[in-house]
Amino acid sequence: MKPTPLSTDSIPTMQTPLDTRGRGLAAIVYILFLGSIMAVVTAPIGVLMAHLRRRYTADWVASHLQFQIRTFWLGALGGVAALAIWNLLGLVSAPSWASWVLGYAFFTACLIWTIGRCGVGINRLLHDQPISDPRSLLFGGARVSLED
Repeated sequence: MKPTPLSTDSIPTMQTPLDTRGRGLAAIVYILFLGSIMAVVTAPIGVLMAHLRRRYTADWVASHLQFQIRTFWLGALGGVAALAIWNLLGLVSAPSWASWVLGYAFFTACLIWTIGRCGVGINRLLHDQPISDPRSLLFGGARVSLED
């Protein structure tokens, strides 16, 4: 009687464990960014942590840190642009309500954008997924919908 060869389908395989170096750091930075809604000083602390530790993390976590760094700097650039427009409205003697509308509209848009980016990032981080497009202007290549 001839022995039958073993098929590889019946042999259990060991999956390599996911490299999670820096996952906790990315979570802390997301929390600091959300905390900046109440205390602005937490966002610069978060971006500094992300800048300093990005190269010591797993590749998929590094995409989160790059996404966070970009979130901070795009938000800062938008803030400078809004401040410049606000001052320009004062120089051209625009009505005061125009400055108020600009301020509230910009602040509300920034809140929605920041919370959305942090929400997408935290969701992907909890599911051990990288950010698809960390250099995007919106939500990292995620399809955002209000459905379940």
